[in-house]
Amino acid sequence: MSENTYKMAGQAVSVYYGQKRALFDVSLNIRENAVTALIGPSGCGKSTFLRTLNRMNDTIDNCRVTGTVTLDGEDVYTSGIDVVELRARVGMVFQNPNPFPKSIYENVAYGPRIHGLARHRTEFDQIVETSLQKAGLFNEVKDRLHEPGTSLSGGQQQRLCIARAIAVSPEVILMDEPCSALDPIATARVEELISDLRENYTIVMVTHSMQQAARVSERTAMFHLGHMVEENDTDTIFTNPADQRTQDYIMGRFG
Repeated sequence: MSENTYKMAGQAVSVYYGQKRALFDVSLNIRENAVTALIGPSGCGKSTFLRTLNRMNDTIDNCRVTGTVTLDGEDVYTSGIDVVELRARVGMVFQNPNPFPKSIYENVAYGPRIHGLARHRTEFDQIVETSLQKAGLFNEVKDRLHEPGTSLSGGQQQRLCIARAIAVSPEVILMDEPCSALDPIATARVEELISDLRENYTIVMVTHSMQQAARVSERTAMFHLGHMVEENDTDTIFTNPADQRTQDYIMGRFG
C-alpha cells in the first residue's frame, strides 16, 4: 500500500452546536493502514472532528457540519447515504468501555446479526472467535463466552469493544481516548493491539497522552481552539514542530 493512499479525508470541515462554532475549516487526509493520532488540550475539537468521520454528530441536537468528509473518495454527508452502513465501515471505540448488557459472545455477534453478515451458528461462531482473536482476547475468554461482557475487567471490556467493532469488518476504526479509563498494564495491551490492527485497518485515535501518540501513531495532527494547527509524521511533530503552539503543548506549557 502506498504511504500516500488516503482512506478518508476531511476538507474545510466546520462544526456548529447551535450558534457556537466548535471546529473551523479543518482539512486532514487520513492515510490507509496507518494510525493517525489527534492531540491537543481538552475542548480543542479533536473528538468533535473524530465524530464527523462517521456522522456521530448527527445524534446531537442543534449540531451542523459543513465541508466534506470522504471515504474512498465518496462524500459521507451526501443525502441518501446509509448512515448505519457507514458506521459499520467506520467503527468507533469510546473512551469508557461500553459493552452491551449481553454475553461476551452476543456482544461480538450483535453487529454481524443486525447487518446480515452471517446466518448460521457456525458462521457466527467463526466471526466471534476471529474478532476476539484479533482483539487479543480470545484465549482469556474462550471458556466464558456466555458470561456477561460486563463481568470482564476494564481492559478486557475495552478489548471486547474493539472486537465488537472489528466483527462487522470495518475499514476504519475511530478511537476516542481508548485508554484513558484503563490502568497502565491494560493500556499497554491496547496499545500493542493498535499496532497489530494497523496492518488491516485504518485507525484514527484521539489521545491526551503525548507518549501514547509517539508510541503508536505514524501521523499526528495537533488541534487548538477548534483549529487544526498542523499535521505531519509523528516524529516530526514531536521533534521539530512547525507551529509554536504545538511546541508549547508538547513541552507542557499549556494543556
